[in-house]
Amino acid sequence: MNMTILTAADIAAALPMRTAIEVVRRAFGQLAAGDVSMPLRSQLPTAGGVTLVMPAYLRRSRDLGIKIVSVNEGNAARGLPVVSAVVLVVDPETGMPAALLEGGCLTALRTGAIGGLAADLLARPDAACVTLFGAGVQGRSQLAAVCCVRAVKQVKIVDRSPAAARQLAEEVATWPDAPAVHVIADPQEAIRSADIVIAATTSKTPLFDGRELAPGTHVTGIGSFTPEMQEIDAATVKRARVVVDQREACLAEAGDLIKAGAGIDAEIGEIVNGRQKGRTSATEITFFKSVGVAIQDAAVAGAILAAARKKDLGTEVSLS
Repeated sequence: MNMTILTAADIAAALPMRTAIEVVRRAFGQLAAGDVSMPLRSQLPTAGGVTLVMPAYLRRSRDLGIKIVSVNEGNAARGLPVVSAVVLVVDPETGMPAALLEGGCLTALRTGAIGGLAADLLARPDAACVTLFGAGVQGRSQLAAVCCVRAVKQVKIVDRSPAAARQLAEEVATWPDAPAVHVIADPQEAIRSADIVIAATTSKTPLFDGRELAPGTHVTGIGSFTPEMQEIDAATVKRARVVVDQREACLAEAGDLIKAGAGIDAEIGEIVNGRQKGRTSATEITFFKSVGVAIQDAAVAGAILAAARKKDLGTEVSLS
């Protein structure tokens, strides 16, 4: 029995963000059509933190995967990542394991892709100014994805670490067709002229006052994933048309929505399938909330494995 091992470098070389956005588009279309099996993620408290198990099977595309994520705060003192993950790809016909993928790079790719898809469906076509809260791996991935679907001319980065914000700004300035990049300290100043606002932090309190968002702004929130966390304030949520990755998951886990007592207008897959509209006017404020669901991992992992085989990436190991 052989298995392919794919490292972070293999994943980065296998699947570009533009392709990942299309993979995620098809995956959420399957979810909205009822063509997936996906229980809510299981949380297992452990000696050092919590381990999450996220299985999914997409029947139309035949992607079967299981993601295992561990969050151990004490790892920082050990010089280890606080969050670690792997994704196991399984052959749906035989049940045999096909590949094991490094989960951090894959998570950044698939999370960026859903943010890019949301911007494609919900941001104004002329959106050109992006404000990004969070200069970490997820923030970088979100920004890269938005740049795939909109002609971004200006980026404003807000982060509690000015050094991290400057480092990302310097990197973005080297991208092809790079936008003008500014590091902003004042959150309210950062959002006032933004067409798209991205929240990619672990904050438990709102990052900005949503009463100052301009009409027509699109907001994406991907950082908070528990009922206690809240990146986006109630004012934003109540002003906006709310679209989510999955109703059940967000109603259980999205503090941004739970604390605001917000209703959900649509799932993103319903928009993909034409059952719901995307943006309905130039002045509408839209809010996309994602807590991350397992179909993203399974679908993107399957696409990465297929691309890696064509490009001769990865390492084959025998488990026999």
